[in-house]
Amino acid sequence: MEVTHTNKAVFVGVILDKSSERKVREYLDELEFLAETAGAIGDRKFLQRLDRPDRATYIGPGKLQEIKEYCCENDIEYVIFDDELTGMQQRNIEKAIDNKAINVIDRTSLILEIFAQRAKTSYAKMQVELAHYQYLLPRLAGMWTHLERQRGGMGTRGGMGETQIEIDRRIVKEKISKLKDQLTKVDRQMATQRSNRGSLVRLSLVGYTNVGKSTLMNLLAKSDVFAENKLFATLDTTVRKVVIENVPFLLSDTVGFIRKLPTQLIEAFKSTLDEVREADILVHVVDISHPDFEEQMEVVEKTLKDIGAANKPIYVVFNKIDTYSPEEYDEFSLEPKGKEHRTLDELKNSWIAQEKTPCIFISAKNRTGLDKLRSDLYKMVAEIHAGRYPFDNFLW
Repeated sequence: MEVTHTNKAVFVGVILDKSSERKVREYLDELEFLAETAGAIGDRKFLQRLDRPDRATYIGPGKLQEIKEYCCENDIEYVIFDDELTGMQQRNIEKAIDNKAINVIDRTSLILEIFAQRAKTSYAKMQVELAHYQYLLPRLAGMWTHLERQRGGMGTRGGMGETQIEIDRRIVKEKISKLKDQLTKVDRQMATQRSNRGSLVRLSLVGYTNVGKSTLMNLLAKSDVFAENKLFATLDTTVRKVVIENVPFLLSDTVGFIRKLPTQLIEAFKSTLDEVREADILVHVVDISHPDFEEQMEVVEKTLKDIGAANKPIYVVFNKIDTYSPEEYDEFSLEPKGKEHRTLDELKNSWIAQEKTPCIFISAKNRTGLDKLRSDLYKMVAEIHAGRYPFDNFLW
C-alpha cells in the first residue's frame, strides 16, 4: 500500500453491544486523521450495528453492497476498517467489491504505512519492515488465491514440490529471522551507548501521539526535534542532555502511543522503547484539549504496562490549555453536567486534588507554565541526583 494526496478513502466501523455510537464515530475521526497523515483524503464514514463482526466479511452483506456502490460511484480508492481484518475477511471483502481500483485495508495496515513513511533512519526502517512481515505472515493463506500451484524440480526444496503459499511463508520467515538478527546487533550497540552515558538521571517523554511531546522536547532541550501536527511525527528516539539550575539530566522523546497500536509494532519497537523502560522518571504529556484525553491516558498507561514500564514515577503534563474549550451546559437541561462541560479550572482542581500523581497544566505552544514545569523537573531530578552523588555540592 502506498497512498498519495490524490487518494480518496472511506472508513468503516462497527457498533457492538457494549460500544456507543458516539465513541465509534470518534474512533473513525481518529482513523480519518491517520489516513490524512498517510496522505489520503477522507470522504465518508460507514457505521453498522452488529452483535458481533461477521466472520467472513466483518460487516453484513447489505452494508458491504452499500459501500461497494458508493465507492464505485465516487472514485474511492481505499476502504479502511477501524479494526484488524483477517486475511480471509480482507480477501472476501475485495471479492465482493470486485473492483481492482479499490483497496481494502485495516487500521493496522494503515498505521504500518504511516510508520514506513515516517521512518528516516535505517534502524527505524528495519523495525517497520519487521513489523510489516510479522503482520503479513499469518495472513498469507487468506491473501493468496492460487495456492494449488506447485513448484518443484532442481533448485527448490520440498521434494515433489511446494505450494506457492509454502514458498511465500518460508521467504517471509527468512526475512523476519534476518531482520531480527540485524536489529539484535544494533540493539547491542545502542545498549552500549546507553551504558556509556554514566549515571545521569534520565527522564522520558511519553504520551499519546500528537500531544506535543516533540514541541516540549525542543523547548526544554533547546533542540530541533521534528514536530508537526500529524500522527507519529517522531519514530526514532531522540536523547538530549538538559541542564536546569546547574543540574544535568538526559531527556528522551520517542514514538507516541495510540489506541489499538499494532502488537507487531510494539514488538518491533521494544528496543527503541528501552529509553522508556530505563528512565528514572516518565513525563506523561497529555492533550487536555482532546475530548477523550482521559481515555488516551488509559491507552498510554496500558502500553507502558505492556512494555514493562508501568511502575515508574510519573509526572503528568497537561498540554494545550490554550485550545481547551468545554461544551456549553444548559442550566435548564434535565441531563446532569458531564465531563465535557468542565471548565479548565474545574479540571485543574479535580486533578490536583487527587494527589495520586504530580501534574501541571501548560501550553507548550504559548510557553504558558514552562517556568513552573522547569522548577518541578529540577526538584525531582535534584533529589535523585543527590542520592547518586551525595558529595556533589551543586545544591549548596
